[in-house]
Amino acid sequence: MKAKYISYEDTHSFSKLVLDYVDDDEFLRPFYNFRPDRQGLKQAVANRNFKGDRKILVDVLTQQYQHLNIHQAVSQNIALLANENTFTVTTGHQLNLFTGPLYFIYKIVTTINLAIELKMANPEKNFVPVYWMATEDHDFEEINHVSVDEKNISWIQQTNGATGRLSTKTVAAAVMAYKGYLGISKNGKKLAKLVENAYLNHDNLADATRALVNSLFEQYGLVIVNADDARLKKEFAAIIKEDITAQHSSKLTEQTSEELTKNGYKTQVNGREINFFYLIDNLRERIIEKDGLYTVNHTDISFTPATLVKEIDEHPERFSPNVIMRPLYQEVILPNIAYIGGGAEVSYWMQLKANFDHYQIDFPVLLLRNSALLIDQRSADNLHKLGFKFEDAFLTTQALQQRWINENSEANLNLADETRAIQAVFDQIKLHAFKIDKTLESSADSAKTKTNHLLANLEKKLFRAEKRKHDVSLKQIENVKNRLFPNGTLQERVLNLAPMYVNYGDDFISSLIENFQPLGGDFTLLLP
Repeated sequence: MKAKYISYEDTHSFSKLVLDYVDDDEFLRPFYNFRPDRQGLKQAVANRNFKGDRKILVDVLTQQYQHLNIHQAVSQNIALLANENTFTVTTGHQLNLFTGPLYFIYKIVTTINLAIELKMANPEKNFVPVYWMATEDHDFEEINHVSVDEKNISWIQQTNGATGRLSTKTVAAAVMAYKGYLGISKNGKKLAKLVENAYLNHDNLADATRALVNSLFEQYGLVIVNADDARLKKEFAAIIKEDITAQHSSKLTEQTSEELTKNGYKTQVNGREINFFYLIDNLRERIIEKDGLYTVNHTDISFTPATLVKEIDEHPERFSPNVIMRPLYQEVILPNIAYIGGGAEVSYWMQLKANFDHYQIDFPVLLLRNSALLIDQRSADNLHKLGFKFEDAFLTTQALQQRWINENSEANLNLADETRAIQAVFDQIKLHAFKIDKTLESSADSAKTKTNHLLANLEKKLFRAEKRKHDVSLKQIENVKNRLFPNGTLQERVLNLAPMYVNYGDDFISSLIENFQPLGGDFTLLLP
């Protein structure tokens, strides 16, 4: 595949905050530490003050990988994390069924490529790409389905606990349905085998996800971490205690959110007074304080201030950070330089800078993940035949159809010149009416408005009549848009890896590695 790059703004798919961040808007500078460019990353490396325990990190990762036939690139990167001159580049994501939408793959590729670029710029240091599994998330309905060929494959299961701990005993039916889509081609059979091995030979969703993602990216040294671990949580215990009892994150996040909102930005997350859940098997519920007592929502579990501290000391793994505190936990246990996220993630991380400052934890460089649109050969041929450029595909169906008709119609469908001429006539009429009787001015304006309305309707009728004459070409435009933008949104937000892997095999991922530019600041078009 070849690549072409266009600005994020030209895709009409990203928020004002993201576009302003990419363009280095001055207002946003207090909400992050370093720019997402080579100079900013260089400063982040020079200033990183990691206080975590590297030995514990390596020990936990070694144990988590013990049931996999670990690739040399992965084992080497895990070992390197013990060294003071080794840093991480991290992305995080939920445990979506069979990797979920394509943007999950794009996040990981961006992370791998940035680690490679950092190594080239700092050969004396090491940079490990990390995928942080959101194993403690409990919203199973968000991750239990995948879209393949306009069909939803779902995993039916009842759960209220952390998704990473969820048993895979009931996933076989979903695996069979997925394999049915993949078919009997060489590439389809290969991915089917990887999925079957991951989900049917591992006991829980965290291990299954690690196995599948590892099989896709192991040669690039991707390290996958499950932070639902008592040893890692122990490093975070002091902050857990302070934040639950003093509720700093709630106040700081609220203040930052108000500042962003006042400047016209939409905030992505809302904190609570206590930004932790209580987590045990089959249960992840909010912790609520009332009248000096800490209770676990929808349960009979409660703690006094003293017993709460004791519980955190003895069982830190039972305290699960929500979206506000999870990023802080990540930076406490990883020697991280940059976080790779989508537009919504970059936005909500900016709500958290004051919280990082309060706890004196380094805030990483925020980098917008690479986004892409893969234009298949058929769509490329259709766009060329219709006379459109590849980047025109981001226009609405209506805009594309109107442009095509305007450029291919023999009739003049635009009545702008005629409208201006009539406007001038009415201005003269209004002037004469005013001289005769001032009260007639409003009547002249009313006649002008009615005439403009009639002309606008006539223009629409002319367009509709011409549209009927070109039904085949206009239908082709509609079909191309539906293929490239399923459900009317970016391809990467809907489609799964499956069709790409069936068509391109391992070359699909290697092409992403080759063409994605993590510091390029542009949207990627992947062309046949």
